[in-house]
Amino acid sequence: MDNKQVAAVLDEIAILLELSGENPFKVRSYSNVARAVEQLDIEIETLVGEKRLREVKGVGESLEQKLEELLTTGRLEYLENLRKKFPATLFDFFRIPGLGAKRIQTIYKDLGIKTLDELEAACTSDHLSQIKGFGAKTQENILKGIAFAREHHGMFLFDAALTAAEILRDHLAGNPCVQRIEIAGSIRRRKEVIRDIDILASSKTPGPLMEAFVTAPTVATVTAHGDTKSSVVLGTGIAADLRVVSDQQFPYALLYFTGSKDHNVAVRGRAKDLGLKLNEYGLFREDGKNVPCKDETAIYKRLHLPYIPPELRENMGELDAAIPGLVDLDDLVGMFHCHTTYSDGSCTIEQLARACIDRGYKYMTVTDHSQSAAYAGGVLPAALNKQMKEIDAVNQRVGPFVVLKGVESDIRLDGSLDYGPDLLKKLDLVIASVHSKLTMEEPEATARIVKAVENPYTTILGHPTGRILLGRPGYELDLERVFDSCVANRVAIEINANCHRLDLDWRCVKRGKEKGVKFIIGPDAHSIEELDFDRYGVGIARKGWLEPGDVLNCMSAKEFLRWAKK
Repeated sequence: MDNKQVAAVLDEIAILLELSGENPFKVRSYSNVARAVEQLDIEIETLVGEKRLREVKGVGESLEQKLEELLTTGRLEYLENLRKKFPATLFDFFRIPGLGAKRIQTIYKDLGIKTLDELEAACTSDHLSQIKGFGAKTQENILKGIAFAREHHGMFLFDAALTAAEILRDHLAGNPCVQRIEIAGSIRRRKEVIRDIDILASSKTPGPLMEAFVTAPTVATVTAHGDTKSSVVLGTGIAADLRVVSDQQFPYALLYFTGSKDHNVAVRGRAKDLGLKLNEYGLFREDGKNVPCKDETAIYKRLHLPYIPPELRENMGELDAAIPGLVDLDDLVGMFHCHTTYSDGSCTIEQLARACIDRGYKYMTVTDHSQSAAYAGGVLPAALNKQMKEIDAVNQRVGPFVVLKGVESDIRLDGSLDYGPDLLKKLDLVIASVHSKLTMEEPEATARIVKAVENPYTTILGHPTGRILLGRPGYELDLERVFDSCVANRVAIEINANCHRLDLDWRCVKRGKEKGVKFIIGPDAHSIEELDFDRYGVGIARKGWLEPGDVLNCMSAKEFLRWAKK
């Protein structure tokens, strides 16, 4: 098990303890250790093997024993016993945004409600609003949350799906039967959430390849096992398909199984207009003869089209527009949005700087949480001044690499920033972000954001809609007004690269680009490992049609500072 999986187990224990009415301090201890494990720069399995678990903050004798059991056996009796106290359907309630353990406890113990259907019925009959601690507005929000949970049922975050797909692909790629192999589907298109994994391979002898697929170490259940297609469910719960075709068919099948469905329909229509027929088996003339194409580029060329990158295949004008030279990870020279031990990060400024140097970056920005974010160790003014002096000292040691001075300032309820002008003017950049009162109505939320954007010290609008993928929708905003304000005030918008956010949504990124908005890609890194989140943000930037000139990370430090100076 990796650190994220262990942290997820600890979080589940915390939730179950809270449902059981346990001491809040005990509940919090599991949550705190979960965060500590997530931010480790070493795999927790290594700490178990070296008997060093006590080095993790919050781990005592009892939790050490539980973690050793979990990591050596793959199961934890303590967790299994907690799960037995509640019906399995109750855990669906945790997918409802804003419905915490205390309210779930009331719904279950006081009302005997065990399923989403029963909860929906209680809301639609106006029964829930009559219960103490709820009310009409809460009932309305729960109904919206049930719809959100159902819409996203069976979906997975992109990083989890990509990791699982890469493990499967790499397992199969070494098989001597493989000629070509690719991850296809929505993962290849870099969609923000994924329903299943599609892998396509070409082979002259598919049988042994299918056998290797269904017996892969990560497979939990085999749901179909055929000669050209097999389906499995992985231990993580993600379904995966393997299709095997001839090497001649591979380019056409890759185009087809990459999708999207709407893109495929448009491309087939294009082929039909040219007197051709396109499907997953080939590109055929009217006489039935295949037009040989060695790869997707050749297929598009035969259709009088430029190569269309997978990220753009969403039928959003890609067949009719000039295809831009999309931004790539190698274009990024600046690392934005990093947290250190001054707030809730796990690394020092210099540790992050040297990790960025190792990854080929030329500069980074330190943007710890501001003073209002007490929950995240928000930096008080005196500490921020101290940090700026430390950055000067670090720059002396790591030059020519540059560490820029910044802050992630909370946007207060009235739209103001978290420090006064005397302190803000000392900084190289300010990321302004909303972290509180996420349930504002659209006019109020928009006015709050616009006021922050209009602040002369705001450089970047952070994770602009506040969405948590599979967790909660973003708050309602008039994004057209926000885009206009950002352009007018020379404020960039962040594409937050954490796969729990991937905010701004790629569809909105495309619209922002059309209006002249500039963007930054920020990993929102709280550890060295999280610096690598930038690759996920690049996927969203590419889906939003962004070119290097649209992304400030592609500027040098001097160029960025000139841009930021309003």
